[in-house]
Amino acid sequence: MAHAIRFHETGGPEVLRWEEVEVGEPGPFEVRLRHEAVGLNFADTYFRSGLYPVPLPSGMGVEAAGVVEKAGANVTHLKEGDRVTYTGFINTLGAYSTERIIAAAPLIKLPDAIDCTRAAAMTMRGLTAAYLMTRIRPFQRGDTLLLHAAAGGVGLIVSQWAKLLGVTVIGTVSSEEKAHVAREHGTTHTIDYSREDVAARVRELTDGKGVNAVFDSVGKTTFNASLDSLARRGLMVCVGTASGPIPPFDPQLLAMKGSLYLTRPALADYIADPAEKNALAAELFDHVANGRIRIEINQRYALQDAQDAHRDLEARKTTGSSVFVV
Repeated sequence: MAHAIRFHETGGPEVLRWEEVEVGEPGPFEVRLRHEAVGLNFADTYFRSGLYPVPLPSGMGVEAAGVVEKAGANVTHLKEGDRVTYTGFINTLGAYSTERIIAAAPLIKLPDAIDCTRAAAMTMRGLTAAYLMTRIRPFQRGDTLLLHAAAGGVGLIVSQWAKLLGVTVIGTVSSEEKAHVAREHGTTHTIDYSREDVAARVRELTDGKGVNAVFDSVGKTTFNASLDSLARRGLMVCVGTASGPIPPFDPQLLAMKGSLYLTRPALADYIADPAEKNALAAELFDHVANGRIRIEINQRYALQDAQDAHRDLEARKTTGSSVFVV
């Protein structure tokens, strides 16, 4: 019998339930997928808490990797036995499961060099890093980047990618342990935001100029410091709200702080076009397969321990990537 983590009401980690589920047969354009590993992402907590509303009861999780057990009618790019990975949003919700029926369109066939566990740990984070480093702005050698949560899953990949491009990364962390992890993965300078003034330290490190861009996945508590860290005409990229939504503000503030640019991108809009998704995935897989980018899986959980995993995630006890091993 297949199992899945589901929630019937929004709230804390305690609302997550381990339940038996019926999977059934794939319909047209669908496959039946047996998971080998499932990704754990901070965005999962937004569904559970109700920040991202979904009809209840609901499945949980948007990223996983596994093996196609059966392909439905009209599925032409996949067959039984293919290893695949996926990430998405509402269209892939339900990844916390041992088996599932899923639309074939979001599935990305894995190269031989990438195993399912590593794929589940890197697909969302890696594709996010890929579009941030190659689509958001034309980074050039010598540019500087302020990266919040530098020891997190996305942060470690971004730092390595930035180093490949010759971009200097200033990363924020919450402890010396996380600072060490960040520096091992390409972060040039680290700032402990729990005891240092981030914007002031950035100005010191950049001779008063500020950075060319900020990748801010924290949101509410870091927004002002991020703006204050930017050079004139710098780019603020809001990629998450781990500390809460950013309060409304007057856009005139951007002019006052140096004619700044601001964007709030979503991965879904960078992988909506199959050709662009495949191009980003191919570049990511190539970097990983050839050792230019390392994927650190620092936490592994059993799927039925999803409550504990969410508690660790929200308590900022994790570094790198986390996966459920099915």
